[in-house]
Amino acid sequence: MSIETLAADPVSQLLARLDVPGPRYTSYPTADRFVDTSGPSQYRHALELRAQQVAEGTAVPLSLYVHVPFCDSICYYCACNKVVTRHHERAGEYLEALRHEIDLHVAVLGRHQVLTQLHFGGGSPTFLSDDELAHLMDVLRESFDIAPDAELSIEIDPRTVNEVRLRRLARMGFDRLSFGVQDFDPEVQKAVHREQPFESVRTLIEQAREIGYTSINTDLIYGLPRQTATSFARTVAQMSELRPDRIALYAYAHLPERFPPQRRIHAHELPSAGDRVHMLRTAISGFQGQGYTHIGMDHFALPDDPLAVAKREGRLHRNFQGYSTCADSDLIGLGVSSIGKVGRCYSQNDKTLPSYYETIGQSQFAAVRGYQLTDDDLLRREVIMALMCQGHVEFASVERAHGVSFKTYFARELERLRPLESQGLVDIQPGSVEVTALGWYFVRAIAMVFDRYLQSEASRERYSRVV
Repeated sequence: MSIETLAADPVSQLLARLDVPGPRYTSYPTADRFVDTSGPSQYRHALELRAQQVAEGTAVPLSLYVHVPFCDSICYYCACNKVVTRHHERAGEYLEALRHEIDLHVAVLGRHQVLTQLHFGGGSPTFLSDDELAHLMDVLRESFDIAPDAELSIEIDPRTVNEVRLRRLARMGFDRLSFGVQDFDPEVQKAVHREQPFESVRTLIEQAREIGYTSINTDLIYGLPRQTATSFARTVAQMSELRPDRIALYAYAHLPERFPPQRRIHAHELPSAGDRVHMLRTAISGFQGQGYTHIGMDHFALPDDPLAVAKREGRLHRNFQGYSTCADSDLIGLGVSSIGKVGRCYSQNDKTLPSYYETIGQSQFAAVRGYQLTDDDLLRREVIMALMCQGHVEFASVERAHGVSFKTYFARELERLRPLESQGLVDIQPGSVEVTALGWYFVRAIAMVFDRYLQSEASRERYSRVV
């Protein structure tokens, strides 16, 4: 079955079987498996082990994520941890807590650990003033050594910046921008309460290029209210015209019971599953037709972008921010609700500002929940990440790394893959499993076969749908 026939009527049964809730696998096990019994003491121990590895010269690279939760206004589709307020003075208390949290890490890790990646997300990091962002960057530079070739990125709400701000961000050291676009259609923008003209985004991207940013990412979402196959095709064409270095194409997850802002979205205005698949097909064929490499699932990049290079060289990875060029790195998450990974320890900070402030104020790590990975978790994580990032898994490679017989260990999983093979989604060879071109549409469903925690359909309702 080819991509071109995906939206054809015979595929409706395939959609009915596979368009089910499932994880995005920015980690394995997924964050919903985190438990309260893995908290500050376990996180401190993981940091201590890393400090020892640094001293021995065996530590993996280190990335840092800083979460800024504040937004000026609410976007109805948003599922991020955020605080909507127009009181910008609230940032002062938050920045002070971040500084204290940084100090807690330095006390265990030591000063001047080398950072290879730094990412500011939110919320809207540009809610902070230029002076506040510059001060925070100064604190980070005093605490860590930022490698000369490090990737320094920040998420941008196009409604909050102009050329002057872009130049100031560049002087702070940021060399990568991620613009939240979602859709260019005015009716869709009204439906999700995020209005930003195409012309203003185009101007900002042109200015960013002139300033010298090395990589520009844009986010799009398909499956939003009032979207049609025709309107989204226009958005894809407009985005191709802007030619950002990277494009992240996300499927909207309508979970109003979990995310209250989504209750303002009218379910009857959402496109059907068939329309969503048509939008996805249009986007993939449109971006590939413009020369973009399909990195996987929801990411595209120009061929010379480091993400595309990492895909070709087998170094592509997924972490809590999505696809990444830095495989097998530790990630420290700073700020309310931030998620990190240090060694075998996953961690997540307090989810509300009052509890985050209280914990940090007591000079305690805010990592109040987490997960300690077992040997089985590490094995399955490698298989799932290989499928999600490279589209194939080599049995011999897994066997060398983990000392198991792949066919014996995953006998049940290989049997469960057979129906997917008959549907044209995977190709099972004597020594490998390959995701087909059609299978990339359903790669989450393929990866789910190796997830031992998905025991029942009921347990999946917390996730977005896989298409």
